[in-house]
Amino acid sequence: MKTSTSIAVIGTGMIASALAVLTTGHGHPTAVFARSDASEERFRNTYEGHFRQFLEHGLVTEEQIGICRSYLSVARGYDEMTDAEIVFECVAEDAEVKHGVYRLIGEHCPKVRAICSVSSSIVPERLAEGAGKYADRIIVTHPFNPAHIVPYYELCRGPQTADGVLEFAKEFLESMGRKPVVLKKPTPGFIGNRLQFALWRECLALVEEGICDPRDIDTALNYSFCPRYSSIGIFEHFDNGGLALNRAGCANIFPVISDRKDVPPVIDELIAEGKTGQKAGQGFYDWRGVDMDAYTERVNAPYWKFCEWELPEEPFTASGT
Repeated sequence: MKTSTSIAVIGTGMIASALAVLTTGHGHPTAVFARSDASEERFRNTYEGHFRQFLEHGLVTEEQIGICRSYLSVARGYDEMTDAEIVFECVAEDAEVKHGVYRLIGEHCPKVRAICSVSSSIVPERLAEGAGKYADRIIVTHPFNPAHIVPYYELCRGPQTADGVLEFAKEFLESMGRKPVVLKKPTPGFIGNRLQFALWRECLALVEEGICDPRDIDTALNYSFCPRYSSIGIFEHFDNGGLALNRAGCANIFPVISDRKDVPPVIDELIAEGKTGQKAGQGFYDWRGVDMDAYTERVNAPYWKFCEWELPEEPFTASGT
């Protein structure tokens, strides 16, 4: 029987729910902290919805969902998570809020070996500043959504992080089929978002310069180079093409690529018009009447191939795991 690790998840939002699916789906007893009945209900609905999608794709059975669910508990207090060895902190992107969580973990969770923040923008050194007792156990483990089916995680330690903490978290993620990378030093946006926003900046520049429309850019991404990078890497691609040819491309294209350092006007203009995106019904696109279930299926489609999990075979029992 494989060894299980006791997990705590602080938060009930999108990432927290996905992480609970991931950990219980791999047979790790997981306590999720919910502040209210309403937040618990939202969490449970999202948790069950994720497993429903697995069922629809033939990745689990009803019986297996029940077994995975047995590894889940919902806590109202930190004193209900005293066995936690790894804590995934999934609260608001506010350092002071996170510091309060870390201090409570320090007071109530004596077995903690790693506190894994899913922060997308706050570096570990800042996270550790007001963390108290467990400042040396804090790292960033930044996932991409949906965090239970996208295998990529970005790990980063701070100067206060004790030796072995990051390595322990990395091995744990790898045991669940994740593909973590370790940053040599922290940077805002880490790797994935720096790449994504570099591309986004150029997409916005192409629109603002009147070269093309948003739909043209999305067509280019869907049907040109993006599919390639799901099976090979960009450094592989340009190595294969030859660096002399690549150098010529750099010399010709780099001078016209946007180097904007502020928010592009088109973003502020749309926000001022109330066109703030899908929830408002309009953004760059008109979302009114769009089948969001079908859209979500398109979002998830490339990642189902990564979901061949080694599901737990027996329900969780507190006496032995």
